[in-house]
Amino acid sequence: MRHRFLSSVSILAALIVGVSVTRVRGAGEGAQSQAAAAAKAKTPVASKKWTASRTAWGDPDLQGIWSYATVTPLERAESGKQTLSDEEVAARNEDSRTGADRRDGGAEADLARAYNAFWYDRGKSDGRTSLIVDPPDGRLPPLTPEGQKRQAARVAYSRAHPADSSEDQPLQLRCITYHGVPPTPSGYNNTYQIFQSPGYVAILDENIHDVRGIPLDGRPHVGSNIRQWNGDSRGHWEDNTLVVETTNYSPLTVFARFPTAGETLRAVERFTRVAADKIDYRFTIQDPTTYTKPWSVSLPMTSIPDYVIYEYACHEGNYALAHVLKGARAQEKAEAEGAKNGPR
Repeated sequence: MRHRFLSSVSILAALIVGVSVTRVRGAGEGAQSQAAAAAKAKTPVASKKWTASRTAWGDPDLQGIWSYATVTPLERAESGKQTLSDEEVAARNEDSRTGADRRDGGAEADLARAYNAFWYDRGKSDGRTSLIVDPPDGRLPPLTPEGQKRQAARVAYSRAHPADSSEDQPLQLRCITYHGVPPTPSGYNNTYQIFQSPGYVAILDENIHDVRGIPLDGRPHVGSNIRQWNGDSRGHWEDNTLVVETTNYSPLTVFARFPTAGETLRAVERFTRVAADKIDYRFTIQDPTTYTKPWSVSLPMTSIPDYVIYEYACHEGNYALAHVLKGARAQEKAEAEGAKNGPR
């Protein structure tokens, strides 16, 4: 179920400059003016050309609450087509909406798809078969030999030590970070809130309420000996596009549940507001010790102005972590007693 508790975003207060409100006044008196006003009223609002707004200090305005929820998968099926038909899009959206109502495979199938899927907010298909736009086949590039070796070692360790301690559990379960940076869509809370002030951008991620402070003044990244779960971000403007480079990831970072080597991971994000309710968001992942070449994603963001972000409150009621460890200890005890007693 979605975590929804009262949020405290005081750390962002200094970054909020304000919202300017433009009022449009109608004009026209007398018969001719009334006729002109009537004709004007018949003109659809959508026909008016959108003009990019700017902050009081002149930067492109990206502020607001934005959703990147989508059921479009990160990777395309092998040998798959690039786009879906209208019928296929409608079917995927309907499946996402009603997935919790299906009972077509028994209890195990229900649990496999998440019994409380009713509460998910996965978004809709955008008609594409993958979020990855490069490589052109829509799939993650192959791992390097070093990447394969590292990934195999992680899998082997996880199988041998599934729950020795809390540190063996996923970062999400430990309430440390959820998506990572850049974000990838999940079942719920696919939401960014962007704040701007002169020389800074701050991005609040709804899941586990991570906040990134992104300086725009050209300062270098922190020293290479400083490593962080979500890296160290630096930004600059290229025309109307905010470009953010993130480095200095922790070696324990697991980006979007895909293999990485935090020390060599570099992410470049590009935010371009293309409409009042749309940001063209793209990112490129470079990790030469893990992937044979970089890969890029296009993940459009949609404005959700009436949305309210509450504190994720991850630790409150987080029984899963304790239960996983208790279950592992109980299983170990049962196995030890079985070995002691021998076969019956």
